[in-house]
Amino acid sequence: MTDDFDTRKARASDWFRALRDRIAAAFESLEDSHATGPFADAPAGRFEITPTTRAAADGSDGSDAGGGVMSVMRNGRVFEKVGVNVSTVYGTLGEAAQTSMAARGVPGVEIDPRFWASGISLVAHMANPHVPAVHMNTRMFWTPGAWWFGGGSDLNPCLEYDEDTAHFHATQKAHLDRHGPALYPELKAWADEYFYIPHRKRARGVGGIFMDDRNTGDWEADFALTQDIGRAFLPAYLPLVERRRTLSFSQSDREAQLVHRGLYAEYNLVYDRGTKFGLATGHDPDAVLMSLPPLAKWI
Repeated sequence: MTDDFDTRKARASDWFRALRDRIAAAFESLEDSHATGPFADAPAGRFEITPTTRAAADGSDGSDAGGGVMSVMRNGRVFEKVGVNVSTVYGTLGEAAQTSMAARGVPGVEIDPRFWASGISLVAHMANPHVPAVHMNTRMFWTPGAWWFGGGSDLNPCLEYDEDTAHFHATQKAHLDRHGPALYPELKAWADEYFYIPHRKRARGVGGIFMDDRNTGDWEADFALTQDIGRAFLPAYLPLVERRRTLSFSQSDREAQLVHRGLYAEYNLVYDRGTKFGLATGHDPDAVLMSLPPLAKWI
């Protein structure tokens, strides 16, 4: 299993890196093309790229290692802050992570705590309140006893437009329908449940798709699904940016945006599984917390 999965791990890691490159190029192109409307006179934004590392669980070098690339653009014409990160990390799970995964039914993790994980994580907070914030991530996780894929994407507007929500969901459905008609309803329902904020008794945004612990026994099929979740992102999101980025907005619109960002921050710090895992396993905290907005407000 290990030898076979060395090749599969490399394929997954290469895919996440290629997807990051494609998305970053598309976002910088949006910055270049934004010639009218709010912020058009600002310099076009560019990603600042920083290597990231994972600290060994015991503070040593060697068996616990890995890292990735943190790509963050700030104060652009279209994006106030956007991060598109990739990482590949490996080593030995800590006791808390072992306990959590064993409780989720991961076989053998309490006996052999070795792990490997790779993925892409994206969060965009937009300059214009009419343009929705968005999140996307996909990942692969491996232990000697199991492997799985996870991730999805969801839309987080502070000013909601029904046609934007419809387009975002329809594009995702079209990509998921290639893998069976039952998949989109299942992953949409999962997103509705996962991106819910219990202490606010409301959803974080207008939903999307989400999956975790995906292992049907067919690695190729599950990897193909994960790739299509990634491929769906740009056609689902870019038309919404194009449609809204030149609209004028009021101070009350900006206030609504900042309050909604506070809601986003609450969810990511309290509930998000990826945030908890990244911090618990020693990954670069700046990369893990890249998802937090540059400015937010609480009433």
